[in-house]
Amino acid sequence: MASLLLLLALPGAAQDQVKDQTDVPSPEITSEEKALNAQKQRELDKVAEAVENLDKPLYSAFIERYVLDELKQLRIDMAAQKVSLTENIVDRQLSAADKAITYATDTITYFFYLIAGFSSLLVIMGWTSIRDVKEKVHTLANQEISKLVEQYEARLRSIEEQLSEKTQHIENNRDEIELTREIHSLWLRAGREQTPTGKIAVYDQILNLRQDDGEALTYKADAVLELDEPQWAINLCLQALQIDSENGNAYYQLACAYAYLEQWEEAINYLKEALAISPAYRDEALEDRAFNALYERREFAQLMGIQPEKPKPKDAD
Repeated sequence: MASLLLLLALPGAAQDQVKDQTDVPSPEITSEEKALNAQKQRELDKVAEAVENLDKPLYSAFIERYVLDELKQLRIDMAAQKVSLTENIVDRQLSAADKAITYATDTITYFFYLIAGFSSLLVIMGWTSIRDVKEKVHTLANQEISKLVEQYEARLRSIEEQLSEKTQHIENNRDEIELTREIHSLWLRAGREQTPTGKIAVYDQILNLRQDDGEALTYKADAVLELDEPQWAINLCLQALQIDSENGNAYYQLACAYAYLEQWEEAINYLKEALAISPAYRDEALEDRAFNALYERREFAQLMGIQPEKPKPKDAD
């Protein structure tokens, strides 16, 4: 029915043009489109046949009048709606402008209230002008800045002192490392020396570098004993004990020195001190020829854990 009305509304030339367009096949259409076009063509043919068989018109003058009245009423309603919409827009614009003006007026009023309150506060606090406020603010700011500067200067001085101490400590450690390295090389050199005189010379170099080296003093005393200088060895051992009272090697060398001097009681007493510090000196004392004369003494035998009648060992080469 819709297709029929469409054809009736079109003029004859337009209908013929539509028929002609439907009759002209497109070289690019598919088989489905061809079938659809054929179906449309059949519908158009049916509509055309129905139009030719009409006996009376499909509408009357009454229907035309009704349609015209409806169109007129529709235009009137649209005009009224346009007027109403325009009035609403104008009202909204006026309301927005009114609110903006009210907001601006209130803002200005509050701003002046704020200025008045601030001025009253200044008068109460004794500041009579903005210049006084500015000067007071600058003074307070300068005071706070001065305090901060003083604090940071104190911190910087503390950091500088710490850095100086650390630097001095590093320098001292570096010097100590160099000194220790040099002393170590001298100890190695002393171990390679074959003669007591050469060892004494090396130990003197160590003592020149480090005067409070008790080990160097005791080893020097050992070398001095090889030169048959027990009194010199005793002096060296006493110096070592003043530096370190728990130096077991110093007690042992004192025992050897007094044994050379044939002062047996002192020798045994100092040997006891050495063994109290380190029992390892017992094996060394059993092989040391300085104590050969002590094997027949009961105190020495008890100290060494041997029988008094044990024969005296031969002198070591």
